[in-house]
Amino acid sequence: MLLKEFCAENLSALPQLEKASVQRVELCDNLAVGGTTPSYGVIKEACSLLHEKSISVATMIRPRAGDFVYNDLELKAMEEDILKAIEAGTDALVLGLLTKENDLDHDAIEQLLPACQGLPLVFHMAFDAIPKEKQAAALDALVDYGFVRILTHGSNQKNDIRENRQHLSELVAYANNRIEIMIGGGVTAQNAQELSKAIGTPNVHGTKII
Repeated sequence: MLLKEFCAENLSALPQLEKASVQRVELCDNLAVGGTTPSYGVIKEACSLLHEKSISVATMIRPRAGDFVYNDLELKAMEEDILKAIEAGTDALVLGLLTKENDLDHDAIEQLLPACQGLPLVFHMAFDAIPKEKQAAALDALVDYGFVRILTHGSNQKNDIRENRQHLSELVAYANNRIEIMIGGGVTAQNAQELSKAIGTPNVHGTKII
C-alpha cells in the first residue's frame, strides 16, 4: 500500500483531501523556492481541518530560500517557529540543516532538538546536497538523532527521478527499516506505484500524487 504525502503550500487544496487518498500533508509556503515555513494561522487551520479527516500534518521549518546553512539568528527564528508549529497542532516537523561543506550540521540539529519536544522529525531534500559517499553516515546520524523519515529525490540535480532509482534503492536497503525513505520530486499519481515498487519504499511525496 502506498503511503501518500501531499505537499501543500496553502490551504486551498486541503478541503478536497480524503484519508483514502492521502495519509499525510507536508505544509509549507513558497514552493517555487522549495518551501519555507508557513504562517501560524495556516498551520492551525490546516491541522484543525485535516485532523478531522484523520490526516496528519508535517510542517516545514525553513526560514528562507537558498542554501541550508543557517546563522545563529536564523536558528533562533527556527526554534520559535518550531514552538509555534507545535502550539498550532502539527504532528511532525520537517527540517534540513547543513554546513558550508554540505555535511550535516550537527551543532544546529542539536540546538533545535529540545524545541522539537519529541515530535517526529523529517529531514527534507537538503539530504540530496550531501555528497553521495557521505549519505550513509548522515543517515546513521539522523537515526541516532531520532529522525523518522528522509525525503529525497536521489540526486541534487533536477533530473527525472527514474534516473535515480539505483541510488534510491541502495538508500532504502541501507536504511533497513531504521528510518523511512520517502521519494519525491517528480512523483505523480501516474508513476507513484511503479517508482515505489522499483525503489522498494511505500512512502511517496509530491504536489501531484492525487
